[in-house]
This record gives sequence, C-alpha cells and structure tokens, in this order.
Amino acid sequence: MSGAGKSQAMSAFEDEGWFCIDNLPPRMLPTLVDLSRLEGARLDRIAVTCDVRGGRWFEELSRELDRLAGTDDVVPRVLFLEASNDALLTRFRETRRRHPLADGAGVLSGITRERELLEGLRNRADTVIDSTELTIWDLRRIVSETGMGSWPRTRLEVSFVSFGFKHGVPRDVDLQFDVRFLKNPYYEPELAALTGRDQPVIDYLAQVEEMTPFLERLEALLDFLLPAYADEGKHHLVVAFGCTGGRHRSVRIADLMAERFRAGNYEIVVEHRDIHRGNRVAADEGTS
Repeated sequence: MSGAGKSQAMSAFEDEGWFCIDNLPPRMLPTLVDLSRLEGARLDRIAVTCDVRGGRWFEELSRELDRLAGTDDVVPRVLFLEASNDALLTRFRETRRRHPLADGAGVLSGITRERELLEGLRNRADTVIDSTELTIWDLRRIVSETGMGSWPRTRLEVSFVSFGFKHGVPRDVDLQFDVRFLKNPYYEPELAALTGRDQPVIDYLAQVEEMTPFLERLEALLDFLLPAYADEGKHHLVVAFGCTGGRHRSVRIADLMAERFRAGNYEIVVEHRDIHRGNRVAADEGTS
C-alpha cells in the first residue's frame, strides 16, 4: 500500500546488504534474475519494490511471480505492507504527497481503489506487515526478522576509538567516555614517551586503583547496550574513550574493550586517532 512504509522496508534490506531496486516493472523481473546468474554478479539477495506506480505493468506482477516460482534456482518471497485507512490518510496529509490512484477524487478514494487492486497479491504474500501502529524503527526491525527468510543478519560493527581531548572531540561518536579521572602515566618520566600499547604503561594502569571497578562497570554497561542497539537495527556503533592527549589511558581502555567484545557476535574495529601525535609539550599541559 502506498504510504505503508516501503521506503523504510527497502532501507532495512539495503542495510543488510541486499541489492535493492525501487519500482521495477514486473516484466523486468526475469531479466533481473538472468543478470544475477552472470559470473561475478554476486546478486544472490535481491529486493524489489513493485507498486501501483507501475501503472498497467503492475498488473503483470502475479504472472511474473508464477514464472519465477517455476525455476529451480530462484525462491521468490512476497512481503506485503499495509496500514489502516486512517493511518494512510494521516501520512499523506503530513507529507502532502499525492496518492498515485487519487485521480482528483481524493486520497481516500485512491486508498480504496489500491486496496481492491492489491487484494490478490496480499492473499498470496508470504509475510503481511501492518504498519499502522509501528514506528519506523519497529517496522525496520520486523522487516529484518520476518521478511528476509533464513538469510543471516548483518552483525553490528562496533568501533572502539581512543582520542585526546586536547586535539578535539570526534564528531561521529555514539557513546563517549572521559577517562581522565585515571592516574596519568605521562607524569612518570619513563612512561611519557610510551603509549597505552607498551607493556610498562599496561602494567602501570593495571595498578591504578580506579581501573578495575571502572572496567567492570563499563563492561556491564556495554553488555547491556550492544545487544539492544543490534536488536534496534543499528549497524554501526562508535564508542570513544578520551584522555588528555590520546596516547596512554584511552588507548589501553579501547584495546581492552575490543579484546573483551571481539569474542561476541560483533564486528570489532579499533582506531587510535591520536596515538602517533608528538608528546613533547610542556609538562603542565599533560599529553595523555
């Protein structure tokens, strides 16, 4: 149904790595399948939106689906989106878009005609989703859970980033932790030129009184948050740790968190933004 959430549904497929085409004339579905069979095409998961914008070609959809269902290497699935008349009226009113079947007779008339036209496709659908009471995030989650068959979902990518506040705060951060409360290795002459990846600094921070209780609480928080973000449909999460110069404390904690969560069902990326910046500054500034 127009206004039922096709754009959000297609975004969900795109985020999961599907090859997506909007408003493809049904007659072109066999051609698309032929292209997917070409060597190196890598089109094993295709999502296509077909709707009444296709005009008279849209009426061929059921016939083309029957043709595809008769092939050995293609398994077509129909995901049908609908909503109540009141919900659709509200959405068209808010967006000020014209219903494709209104023809000057009003939005409700277009909705009624469309519902009648789509009845046969709705009856043959593998999955029907009513988006009336759904937020866009609920819709995307349900599409991922029910509309993609047995294909595995994309794992959440978590980037653990270390940085120095003196060099500026990263802009694309979801969660940010200030670890400047930890004792600073920079003020130990033999550690100042090292980084949080050097064993003397690692040993030093392990002896800092606040380090262990902080890590325990941080891990518990991320144990709770990461699955929640994944369930909500988020695909990339940036967790940043900042100290003064971004070379000691933040580096060590980012590495610890990456090691801790690499064993989970996540894609882990580590970035130490300021680890290679020079450390020859006045002692009263602090660099890490």
